[in-house]
Amino acid sequence: MGSFRRMIGAISKKDPMIFGFNTDVKHGDTVYHVQSEARQSEFLFQTQVFVRGRCIGKRATSYADRAIDPFFTDKQKEAMLRDQHRYVLDAIREGKLESVLDKRESPEALAAVKELDLEWVNADSVHANGGLVIKLRVTEGGAVVEGANLVSRFGRPEREPLYSQAVSDASGTAEIKLELEESALADSSVLVQADYKGRTTTRKFRLKKAG
Repeated sequence: MGSFRRMIGAISKKDPMIFGFNTDVKHGDTVYHVQSEARQSEFLFQTQVFVRGRCIGKRATSYADRAIDPFFTDKQKEAMLRDQHRYVLDAIREGKLESVLDKRESPEALAAVKELDLEWVNADSVHANGGLVIKLRVTEGGAVVEGANLVSRFGRPEREPLYSQAVSDASGTAEIKLELEESALADSSVLVQADYKGRTTTRKFRLKKAG
């Protein structure tokens, strides 16, 4: 992920550095998607757990007490976020998920309530003119968001990743355009971060060749 952060910094010094973790883990007959990210404007490490696209709970940890430390590096933040991510994964594997999720009345949980969401609106028709056009809708509390900044990282096995930026329009929609051959889609994914007024969300979308 380090190369991704350096690339984002080169795009714009004002953009928050992107790092996060996305993992699918199965317990019993249920597949859980665990997503962790650093919400830097709120000094929170947030881990969300999804089942079939619905968020069933969160774990948020504040690092505000360390934010003023000039020696508190992004590498340290990433390590702390990774530890939290693994902690939730282990809890799922052991059948103890509920015990590690935040209570809704906790300060960290309340701070995480107002959040952005990303929806992939053209998942069935991304191929266009020899490339890809990925349409995403940004919402907040169910309302569309105009003016959100999106930064994407397209990962390719054994090749350098591709990066792109976009801004959501009045309908909350933004287009990410990637010029590449369909053969490059095997085992590929796009990591997208949306940022709006200091609030961020990061989602990972998997791509595949057209059937």
